[in-house]
Amino acid sequence: MFRSALTSTKRFPFSASFRHYRKTARMSLKAISSKDAASLDKDLMEIGGWSLDQLMELAGLSVSQAVYRVHPPDSGKNILVICGPGNNGGDGLVAARHLAQYGYKPSIHYPKQGKNELYQRLKTQLQNLSVPFIDDLPIAIKSNDLIVDAIFGFSFGGPLREPFSTIISQIESASARVLSVDAPSSWDIEGGPPKEGPGSKFMPEYLISLTAPKPCVKYYKGRHFLGGRFLTKSITDKYGLDVPDYPGIDQIVEVSVDAEGKL
Repeated sequence: MFRSALTSTKRFPFSASFRHYRKTARMSLKAISSKDAASLDKDLMEIGGWSLDQLMELAGLSVSQAVYRVHPPDSGKNILVICGPGNNGGDGLVAARHLAQYGYKPSIHYPKQGKNELYQRLKTQLQNLSVPFIDDLPIAIKSNDLIVDAIFGFSFGGPLREPFSTIISQIESASARVLSVDAPSSWDIEGGPPKEGPGSKFMPEYLISLTAPKPCVKYYKGRHFLGGRFLTKSITDKYGLDVPDYPGIDQIVEVSVDAEGKL
């Protein structure tokens, strides 16, 4: 009942069988809490030898592959990437760079830019590719073929504050399809969409979970992807994670969510 109420016919004009034309993985995947997700990232850097730059690069690459999977360039090259001030926004910046290299025409809305030197370097890389940073969001939403929601990730605790409450409302009412990164922005990581206000009717068509699904995925209805093809056995064993088989050289795998919210 909850899902059917949130799903708009204008955003899902095709039958389920058409939307899920690619083979999807069906297996039991454990969702990971925001606390464990933060701990896992810390382990990757302190024990696994990874840097934040590397993890963000792999996350952004996964996002870009998900975009290519659901919206190849011949479906429309104009992609709007909306970035938040933290690491989720950084993932969006990396994804935009890859999308530009794939032949898309990405543009960035980055209302509260992260102060970390890493984010400034990512911004410089995009500027060197002539990727525009835009301020007029309503016009950008109307002129783009797909929106990438890279505003908030697993660390979001709410409540929404400006300018993001207005941004979420604008995305929510957009006719363009949306791909959310790690979690639909405005959603509580455990409890799903807010009961009222901005985000209460936000159900993106596509979701890519990074490293592992978050508990809010049980409220999600749409095409769901997983990106995280870099975890070692020691990490997956420590957190009890199940790693699906990634096909070929893909950095993503599609994992369906059933009617009961199970992966």
